[in-house]
Amino acid sequence: MAKEKVLVTSALPYANGNIHLGHLSGAYLPADIYVRYKRLNGDDVIYICGSDEHGVPITITADKEKVHPKVVIDRYHELNKKAFEKFGMSFDIYSRTSLPIHHKTGQEFFKCYYDNGLLIEKKSMQFYDEKVKMFLPDRYVEGTCPRCGYEEARSDECEKCGSLYEPSELKNPKSKISGETPVLKETSHWYFPLGKYQARLEKYIDEMNKKYGWKDNVLQYCKGWFTEGLKDRAVTRDLDWGIKVPLENAEGKVLYVWFEAVLGYISATKDLSEKRNDPDLWRRYWQDPNTKYIAFIGKDNVVFHTIIFPAMLMAWNDFNEDKYVLPQNVPANEFLNFEGKKFSKSRGWGIDVIDFLEIFPPDPLRYTLAANLPENKDTDFYWKEFQARNNGELADILGNFINRTFTFAFKHFDGKVPQLYSLEEIDKNMIELLESYPKKVGNLIEHFKIKDAVFEMMNLARAANKYFNDSEPWITIKKNPEKCSTTINICLNTIYTLAELFEPVIPFTSEKIFNMLNAKKCEWEQSGKLNLKEGHKLNQPEILFNKIEDKVIEEQINKLGVVGEQTQQDEEITIEEFKRIKLKVAKIISAEKVNKSEKLLKLQLDLGNEKRQVVAGIAKSYNPEELIGKNVLIVANLKPAKLFGLDSQGMILAVDSEEGKVKIIEIDNSVKPGTLAK
Repeated sequence: MAKEKVLVTSALPYANGNIHLGHLSGAYLPADIYVRYKRLNGDDVIYICGSDEHGVPITITADKEKVHPKVVIDRYHELNKKAFEKFGMSFDIYSRTSLPIHHKTGQEFFKCYYDNGLLIEKKSMQFYDEKVKMFLPDRYVEGTCPRCGYEEARSDECEKCGSLYEPSELKNPKSKISGETPVLKETSHWYFPLGKYQARLEKYIDEMNKKYGWKDNVLQYCKGWFTEGLKDRAVTRDLDWGIKVPLENAEGKVLYVWFEAVLGYISATKDLSEKRNDPDLWRRYWQDPNTKYIAFIGKDNVVFHTIIFPAMLMAWNDFNEDKYVLPQNVPANEFLNFEGKKFSKSRGWGIDVIDFLEIFPPDPLRYTLAANLPENKDTDFYWKEFQARNNGELADILGNFINRTFTFAFKHFDGKVPQLYSLEEIDKNMIELLESYPKKVGNLIEHFKIKDAVFEMMNLARAANKYFNDSEPWITIKKNPEKCSTTINICLNTIYTLAELFEPVIPFTSEKIFNMLNAKKCEWEQSGKLNLKEGHKLNQPEILFNKIEDKVIEEQINKLGVVGEQTQQDEEITIEEFKRIKLKVAKIISAEKVNKSEKLLKLQLDLGNEKRQVVAGIAKSYNPEELIGKNVLIVANLKPAKLFGLDSQGMILAVDSEEGKVKIIEIDNSVKPGTLAK
């Protein structure tokens, strides 16, 4: 099999908080498993990541703590780097976007576009805080959504209903810095003409998909953006913290973080070149047309890695002889929830990686997450499942087989690999199975089916246990020692194969197993052979997996939601205020998804004497077809709004469930549509 030159990147995590288990399941663990496999396969692979250290979330954290942003990024860069190291991430480098080499790279790309006349300068109205004398980015302004009335909406977007609007439409705006009401003031920014590249991007994605099979969730996300039509995007913003715009008339402006953060992959590789004293290393990966570039991300980063970053690279390539490779595949994962709900630091729901690894070793966590990756849909991490995977699979299946085999080898064969005598059918079948597994598992990893690959790895361990049981070495050691010798020889060689196949998933354990075998890893394709020769001396075995007791897991479950138990006093209203709200029964007569939105459904309602259209954010909890015919309760006198360009005349009442889903309030079908609730 021809060896490949592979460049792998994982999305750069923001350095304003600790990474949690959800992050690992998205962009990091799948990439690490893939990279470790490719290295074992003999491919020339380099793995790049680092901290994303600019942007408003970091400055907000710094403002809250009353410290400089550098204090924040230094703290979380080191914490997350340490967490990744303890978890076993095999980055070639974990760099930072605050480094001078990254600032230089970002400015080079901006100047390339600017000097070639690609960027468009536009004037716009933006909120300005007169008290602190600064323009306010969207996250620094909070007000009431003009569409749904949500009182914690940003200046240009409502997270609750998904509406986008002009800052001038936001009601009751307040500066999150001073608490004052900001004014709208004209400012000027440079824009990247993303729409200019739409046709080329559509062709690029179509070609990559036909050749390499992109995931459906990624393709659907791209399709939504293309259907809506790509628009110009600002590449600068008014902010102190970030990469300074390299123009004389750009005082107080920095490069927008969406623009420069993706360039962090390139600057990090340059950083690695400097550290290895190999100036052309980065070019050999980024500017070699034979490089296979794979970008691992979570689904919230799809647009940046399939549309924006490729467009930026296309633009650079149009103006320069040194051309960059574009991603060959972008295997984005969905989200991992925690015990049925989204991770929430404010509610004490979830656990950070660094805290998890203070309690448990990394490999059981790596295995549990890998066995349940959100590859095609959101999945959940449950403490009980973690315990079951550790105890029932790692300890009872894999660990048990290894322990039984080593115990037999030391008790009856002087701690050496015994001789292989004549093979019976059961032995031949096991050897054939071993030979088939590297290709079988490798093919799944190559196609980013990590969860299936992990399932097959454990299936081999199950087959090994069955082979041990069916061969009955505890009987043959007395009645037929040669047969017993053959059995233990094959079992030890099976352990070698398992150690190699499991290495990408549980690398710390794999290292222990190879040490017990007194052997070294080989190339992936050869790992299914009988690699341990007769008479080979083994090292003393050790317990690989400790059982996790119920009380230990219960202790972790009991910690959940402690922060969220503090309740706020509800704001009181008068009966007159309540009477102003008209709640009516409505029957859903049709339902369909809203294009380009993951949250919204367009519903047609029958209110008895009239029909209405309502756009509701329930698409993640309901399929359109299951809603038809249901009686629901709506706020009938809510001011009409536009959501994603669609008229919405009312609001359906719903509640959040314990599973993190939205549940609409259903009314018995005996109640006629249009009935007023009292």
